Amino acid sequence: MQPDNTLTQSDVMDPARAQAMQVALGHAPTLLAGDALPPFFHTLYFWTALPSSQLGRDGHPKVGGLIPDMGLPRRMWAGGRLQFDAPLRLGAEARRVSVCEAANRKEGRTGPLAFVTMRHEVWQADTLCLTEWQGLVYRKDPDPNAPRPIVRDAAVDEEAAETVHFDATLLFRYSALTFNGHRIHYDQPYAREVEGYDGLVVHGPFLAQHLMLMAERDLGPLGAFSFRATAPLMHHETATLCRKGREFWVRGPDGRLCMTASA
Repeated sequence: MQPDNTLTQSDVMDPARAQAMQVALGHAPTLLAGDALPPFFHTLYFWTALPSSQLGRDGHPKVGGLIPDMGLPRRMWAGGRLQFDAPLRLGAEARRVSVCEAANRKEGRTGPLAFVTMRHEVWQADTLCLTEWQGLVYRKDPDPNAPRPIVRDAAVDEEAAETVHFDATLLFRYSALTFNGHRIHYDQPYAREVEGYDGLVVHGPFLAQHLMLMAERDLGPLGAFSFRATAPLMHHETATLCRKGREFWVRGPDGRLCMTASA
């Protein structure tokens, strides 16, 4: 019997799911059984499928199990870090061991915050292929009278850049491929009226996915990658993916910094 803070799941790295992700990204569906899984595509697997009665109001699994309930309803994926040790092969079974490493509640400038660190190890046979640390932040509901958060301006000295576009259909497809029920990505009334966003929120991991593919294309196979979300990007906004050396960032259409990353 595994401890309460650990979850082990098994899944087959189905090439069809990886091909669907390629198509969603605007690429040709070329991946086949035996091929190495592109970086971060492991998020397409190891779904946690629960009945509706076990979901919270936001569409995520209710806290109180693997992630403790700290009394704060709004969840955000704040960032992550990945260590790539061996390729994951499509068509083969893999297992993911997830551990809640830390969960702490603190007082921030805008009120209480809870920080959760998850560690995921992904294995094929007896080989550890990937270790991922996932940083989550939980917050209270927004105060409509509170001042808008201060955002940083993104750098404009990139060596390489490309633009990416999002819409509601693309966000829905990514949510479906990753089995992510978070309503801020597809339920616009909920995103605006309950969580206080200006529209549908582009998934932080989806932005990180774009940056990782850019990094692999420009720099070669990745050994490690880290990213941190700094401001939300809305579904109706065009973003610019930027690179300078091994540093990456996402710039919003108004110049704000949405994500930083390092390869």
